[in-house]
Amino acid sequence: MVTGMVGSLVVAGALGRHAPVTLAAFAVMTAVLNPAATAVVGALRGLMPFVAPHKDDPVRAVPILRDARWLTLVVGLTGALAVLGVPWLAGAVGVPAGIVAELGLVPYLLALDLLVLASNGGATTVLVALGRSRQVLWSSLANTATVIVLTLVLVPRWGLDGMGVAWLAAGLAGVLVSNLCLRRALGRPVGQARPRVAEILALARVSLPLAGTVLIKFGALGVVTFAATLTGVRAAAAHSVLVALTGFTFVASMAVAQAAVPEMARATTPAGVRLVNRRAALLAVSASAVGGLVLLVSGQALARLFSDDPGVRAAVLALVPLMLLSSMADAAQAVRGFGLSALKRSGVSLVYFAIGYGLLVLTAIPVARGWGITGLWVSMSAVNVLLYALQSWGFRKHSAQVGMVTAAQRA
Repeated sequence: MVTGMVGSLVVAGALGRHAPVTLAAFAVMTAVLNPAATAVVGALRGLMPFVAPHKDDPVRAVPILRDARWLTLVVGLTGALAVLGVPWLAGAVGVPAGIVAELGLVPYLLALDLLVLASNGGATTVLVALGRSRQVLWSSLANTATVIVLTLVLVPRWGLDGMGVAWLAAGLAGVLVSNLCLRRALGRPVGQARPRVAEILALARVSLPLAGTVLIKFGALGVVTFAATLTGVRAAAAHSVLVALTGFTFVASMAVAQAAVPEMARATTPAGVRLVNRRAALLAVSASAVGGLVLLVSGQALARLFSDDPGVRAAVLALVPLMLLSSMADAAQAVRGFGLSALKRSGVSLVYFAIGYGLLVLTAIPVARGWGITGLWVSMSAVNVLLYALQSWGFRKHSAQVGMVTAAQRA
């Protein structure tokens, strides 16, 4: 996850140095690409609870992987069509013609990259589910190294088209390495077979709600960012800095939450699955707290990296305690939410996200106008606490059913 963030920073830096219009066009592109890629990744994450029980006999997971490839290809094709429509959408909403023209071949290149990601069939997710998490790093390093080298070489020559070529090549490199690692773990190639409709629908009931929860969160936080612009230039800049810092503190929490899914999926009793979830929640919240404490201690130095404006830096430092509360609650609710996906109840999380982030969307603009940027961060903290309460209640309810089916079958 960290290597991916580093690659994205290099890409943004190279495009910004090439020309402001190139970076603006990239921002327009990612506005659609990020949600589309998130949907594909969410569909892949739903594989974990189906694959994890086969850790000791990985070959039994092969039919599941074949089913997953059909599902992710459908999601990938949908996302690719959305990416291809970016120039038309940008023109329709009034994006300046110069920025739209700068897009060039990038929509086609990134649509192909989405299809490459979908055709991967969740190899990295499966490696985590089978207890081979360390091998995932090799795929990430191959992807990041390729995108950094090719971006630095191609963007000065070809601009945004060069970035598209680099991104597609990086996707191919990551998929190649992850599939080689997966083949080694399985002892055989995955191959392909005719679609099994019932099994694909069972995967979809877990995978698609996972994608939906992330899309809801992205959409709601986008509304909050818009609301932050109503509070003034310095406050909006401070909000952007805080969001960037939160992303870094949330990486460890997300990694812990995802790594805990296969352990929870393999648990055979309510006590077992709850123990794993408690430990994961403690670790995730601790990691988030440590990141927040680093910000509290070295806030002045970090704030200078993002802004030379004393007003922006002061606003950032004043809001760090609220950001810390929000990120810790977000880490805790994420672990509970991934626990529900391990129990194949991700649809429950989707409902909770619709409630929590729906409230945030409805109140963001009135709160921003009445209480400014501080009110927005209070609202985000409150929503994360609410989600933690809802996810905890749902997890406790559904984890009580662990082992009941097996016991009934034995009886």
